Amino acid sequence: MKKTIILVALSAMLGSCGIYKKYERPADMATDSIFGTQYQTADTSSLASLGWKELFTDPHLQALIDTALVRNTDLRTAQLRVEQALVGLRIARLDYLPSLNLVPDGAVSSFDNYDHVKTGTNWTYNIAAAASWELEIFGKKTNAKRQAKAQAQMAKDYQQAVRTGLIAGVATQYYTLLMLDEQQRIAQSTSEKFRESVRVMRAMMAAGMANEVAVSQLEGAWYQVEAAVQDISRSIAELENSLSTTLCEAPHPILRGRLADARFPETLKTGIPIALLSRRPDVRAAENNLAASYYAVNVARASLYPSLSLSGVAGWTNNLGGTVVEPAGLLLNAAGSLFQPIFNATALKGKVQIAKAEQQVATLAFQQTVLNAGAEVNNALTRYQTAARKESWRTRQVASLTNAVAKTEKLMQHTSTTYLEVLTAQQSLLQAETAQAQDTYEKISAVVELYRALGGGQEDE
Repeated sequence: MKKTIILVALSAMLGSCGIYKKYERPADMATDSIFGTQYQTADTSSLASLGWKELFTDPHLQALIDTALVRNTDLRTAQLRVEQALVGLRIARLDYLPSLNLVPDGAVSSFDNYDHVKTGTNWTYNIAAAASWELEIFGKKTNAKRQAKAQAQMAKDYQQAVRTGLIAGVATQYYTLLMLDEQQRIAQSTSEKFRESVRVMRAMMAAGMANEVAVSQLEGAWYQVEAAVQDISRSIAELENSLSTTLCEAPHPILRGRLADARFPETLKTGIPIALLSRRPDVRAAENNLAASYYAVNVARASLYPSLSLSGVAGWTNNLGGTVVEPAGLLLNAAGSLFQPIFNATALKGKVQIAKAEQQVATLAFQQTVLNAGAEVNNALTRYQTAARKESWRTRQVASLTNAVAKTEKLMQHTSTTYLEVLTAQQSLLQAETAQAQDTYEKISAVVELYRALGGGQEDE
């Protein structure tokens, strides 16, 4: 029997050599061109290496982000998830130690002899501690611990993803407010110009130099701009309320600067693509999920092999083989058992197959996450470059239309140029200036998105 147990253990050990291997990243994980061929670089420096206070230098924005990092409920919830995962890891580490339980018990008995005379009452008791310990032979506990460690790291990665998203979200809302402020300023300035034009046109009508149709047309354009000012005011109020909610505060006005004062690095560096795997939290979380599934397969495989357990009891008892003695004597008991699954082996093999399928799913999810991250970097860079080019052309457009408005106003006063040409020029300028503010915002928003896509905003910065 002893030889049989040894042979079973040796054969199991030979078949379980791969259970102790640590997770390794899939060899076919291609990262060289995930940003796109047009953005390939060998430069290791990256925009994501900057601390968020280095990138967002506006003091009002910095105060808002600081508040959000302290008070935001989503981030605080993610922090609690991390604490839960760390407790799970500690439990997995404690599984290496034997379990120890205090198991006292007692009994009282009374017997009648043949003459129905009571012989007395006997009190028996055991005061003992029981210990059991499953030896680590086939990697079940080791892989369970590694799985728990990967899950704890995944929870940290999720927390970091929430943190990075929160920083980017607050910055995006803040710069959207600055864009709306600029568009409101432009609309109000244009409204003032239209009001002045209406006054001049009414004076011209009184002098017989214009008709009522011209005045009505100009008034209609003025009212339209005033209505647009009200729409922008509503959007500003709603966005302030949304940002206040992100800060876990009651709705209130947001202190802020000006869109024209926003400053960012002239050159946006992405770094080498492989760095995305170590910086971006959702990519790290996907890989840690893959590692956890890898160890889950090993745990399931380890369940197919024998388990060796030791148990023992030590303490004091006054019940020795049915004889009650006083004082009590020492109680010692030790045993060892080897458990080999037989009848449930098919079910255990099924669990291995399920775990392997989950591992394949995690592998595909990891690969897709890497591809999505690369596409987001590409989109942010393309968006930034497009906005920069549009900004250059828009500046020229605004300059030309500003000149056109000035010239048509003078021509209307001294030539036969009609009010319609002036009205058209002013409306075109309003649209161009509004679009210019939008282009500036698009450029800033692309910087924020690229910072997030590259994994910026690390907690240890």
